[in-house]
Amino acid sequence: MSVAWILAWAGAAYATGLAAVVLWRAPRHPAHVSFTIGMVGLAAESPLAAFAAGTSDPRWQIGWLASTTLTTVPWLFFSFCYSRGDHPKVIRRWGPAVLLLLAGLVALIAGFHDQMIDQSNPSPTAPSSALRLGSAGVFLNLVGVIAGVAILTNLERTFRGSVGVMRWRIKYVILGLGTLFVFKLFRGSQTLLYSSAIYSLQAAEAGTLLVACGLMSVGLVRTKLFDVDIYPSHSLLVRSLTILLSGIYLVVVGILAQVVRFVGKDAGLPLQAFLILLALVGLAMALLSERFRRRLHQFVARNFRRPVHDYRLKWMTFTAQTAVQLDEGLFCRAVVHWAADTFRALSVNLWLPNDDRDRLRLGGSTVLTQTGATHLGNGTCDWTPLIQTMLTHLEPVDIDASNQPWLTELRRLSPGVFPEAGTHVFMPLSADGEFLGLITLGDRVGGEPFSTEDRDLLKCVGDQVAAGLLKIALSKRLLGAKELEAFQTMSAFFVHDLKNTASTLSLMLQNLRDHFGNPEFREDALRAVGKSVQHLDELIGRLSQLRQDLSPRPVEADLAAVTRIAIGKAGPMPRIQMVTDLTPGLRCQFDPEQIEKVILNLVLNARDAVVDQGEIRVGTGTSNGWAILSVTDNGCGMPPEFVQRSLFRPFQTTKKRGIGIGMFQSKMIMNAHRGRIEVESSPGRGTTFHVMLPLT
Repeated sequence: MSVAWILAWAGAAYATGLAAVVLWRAPRHPAHVSFTIGMVGLAAESPLAAFAAGTSDPRWQIGWLASTTLTTVPWLFFSFCYSRGDHPKVIRRWGPAVLLLLAGLVALIAGFHDQMIDQSNPSPTAPSSALRLGSAGVFLNLVGVIAGVAILTNLERTFRGSVGVMRWRIKYVILGLGTLFVFKLFRGSQTLLYSSAIYSLQAAEAGTLLVACGLMSVGLVRTKLFDVDIYPSHSLLVRSLTILLSGIYLVVVGILAQVVRFVGKDAGLPLQAFLILLALVGLAMALLSERFRRRLHQFVARNFRRPVHDYRLKWMTFTAQTAVQLDEGLFCRAVVHWAADTFRALSVNLWLPNDDRDRLRLGGSTVLTQTGATHLGNGTCDWTPLIQTMLTHLEPVDIDASNQPWLTELRRLSPGVFPEAGTHVFMPLSADGEFLGLITLGDRVGGEPFSTEDRDLLKCVGDQVAAGLLKIALSKRLLGAKELEAFQTMSAFFVHDLKNTASTLSLMLQNLRDHFGNPEFREDALRAVGKSVQHLDELIGRLSQLRQDLSPRPVEADLAAVTRIAIGKAGPMPRIQMVTDLTPGLRCQFDPEQIEKVILNLVLNARDAVVDQGEIRVGTGTSNGWAILSVTDNGCGMPPEFVQRSLFRPFQTTKKRGIGIGMFQSKMIMNAHRGRIEVESSPGRGTTFHVMLPLT
């Protein structure tokens, strides 16, 4: 039995064992299912390659080619949801695309299986131990290469989003899969270069599978399968290091293959590729090691006499990552990531008090998941006296160096992963006499204790974090106060209108018994009820406008045509002269339905502002890159103070029966269109509104 057969079956057995362990321990997470399917696919792919190399039966060869690409589909899905705390949203976004890819590959294989291989036209440049591919086989291999790059990109994004213990846990899973798919990129590039699958690479790929399974085993033990929550940032694809390195790698591989092709000796290429891959794996393990990075940092600091921290750089980094965060969750995650990188602490937790201030909840962590944090934060401790005690400590406190009773609960909130990793410290966060949370740090790389410079920097940053948390808390309170004020203002309008409607109906009910037999009274009562119902419908309709989505769906439309429709919906105006001057064929990009609402609101406002024998002018035109619609009336006008301060604010109106929503909504619609709405008005002289839409 050849070495390739032994390695193939050993890799298949190892991959099957990993799949069985993951499926048995935790089969419910999408990452577990996709991992299991992917490992089973790898286990099947390795023996299929050995069978295809040892037979001339095209069925084995087609089966091997199909498996190499189909196996990438579950791994692509795995790369989207592995260790992601936001995996439900990611699955909803990318799951249909992955399923569509799988369906397309299956249809391609089923419909063009006879074009997968080409035995009639051997390649003059390919090695002798190679399988010539047909057009369908080459395309299938190209899809596999692109999917491999996408998998590596997603795994890199997950790794970049991790920090501290989270990064330590997932490092070897990422490294194992990266090793496997880097070699698959090498094999795919060779296949694209020669339009042939080289059998001599199968032994090296089987060895790579064994190495990858070994690395992933270490990672699975560290992560306790996949019990990790990571929220990677939404960075642009062009910033991905994987894309850059993949392009460089494929270019280098192409040059190497051309050299081998020129020399004519390809026997040692698989072994060389495998040894180079092992060397790259070792280098990657060193570069990803926090201990190695710490020693490098110490070497630079010792030999170049640098201070422990570059305070200017650290402070600039901290402010850049946290200053713009107004969401509490994003702010806390940014703080713990910065603290873990700065202090080389793998375990960093930021705890916040709950609304009742009798428990602690997790704001951000590099070691705890939300499930584990909920169990720790809901302990039996009475946090009220503990919070008062922490308010008196304004410096970082060593949790392990004191036996004071109030530190017992803090030790429980700072679980260590590495017993030899030194002490744990915590920094209370308070501002203006209010307890806002606490930060715990531990598991420093190499067990290095916290120095005086570390504590000074932590104290300074802790004060800034407390100020940031206070700012976010005050923003929430201010938002709540504004919402309450808006609700009270809206309630005052509606209560006034409802009170008038209720008075009308009450008066009618009082006279109903005495005058019910009078036909004229019944007619008046029906009219009163009809008007009351109509008024209530108008109130509900105006209020419902506040809940409508103002996201425009722009299309190229004729502004004059939309204006005519809006004027028609305003209804007849028998005592008002309507003058229109609409430029035909004035087309630009806008949402016709929303702009129609704006025009209708302006026309109705003009109708309400003019008296008998009044005039309304509506015109369209262009000026300085804008499409402009103007609505002018000669009505009562508005005072300058109202135009400047209240016109476009909700619930501000000069009408007796208005509630001040129309102009506010019109302003929001124009902002959403990147347009403008301008007004010219003076009391007794009328008003002109200009609706301005960009022509480009």
